[in-house]
Amino acid sequence: MNNIIIILTLGLIFSCNNPNGEQTQINTKESFYGDLINTSEIINISEVKNSISQNGKIETKIQGEILSTCAKKGCWMKLKTEEDTLMVRFKDYSFFVPKEGVEGRNAIIQGEAYYDTLTVELLQHYAQDAGKSEDEILSITDPEYNFLFEASGVIIQE
Repeated sequence: MNNIIIILTLGLIFSCNNPNGEQTQINTKESFYGDLINTSEIINISEVKNSISQNGKIETKIQGEILSTCAKKGCWMKLKTEEDTLMVRFKDYSFFVPKEGVEGRNAIIQGEAYYDTLTVELLQHYAQDAGKSEDEILSITDPEYNFLFEASGVIIQE
């Protein structure tokens, strides 16, 4: 009986091995916000931008490094994706991410990518949320045309 248990245990262990030799991360801690999403089918940012230029807004999933989050509520974050910095807002203001302590972590976001103009008022609001000085906030006098993302779901990895 003990031999059968050992054989079944070994069979289970070997059947879970990855046959392609790809490394999997078992101990990665992930925190989920908004819709429950997964880590598959992440699209390269240059492909996303090319698709947007052809189709306008697109539904996609990308990843990047968190540069900052809204210090007041966690209602937005800035994400470094290759050479771009991407402003990420959350769909319908229905969820928030941590206000601090996630800078430098990898995030996977799913939602709608697009280009749009951010008004001076909105840029000043974001600067205020980020804790900028009054002088820095008032120095924002021009709207910006930016690559934006409205996330329906976020994974933050440790």
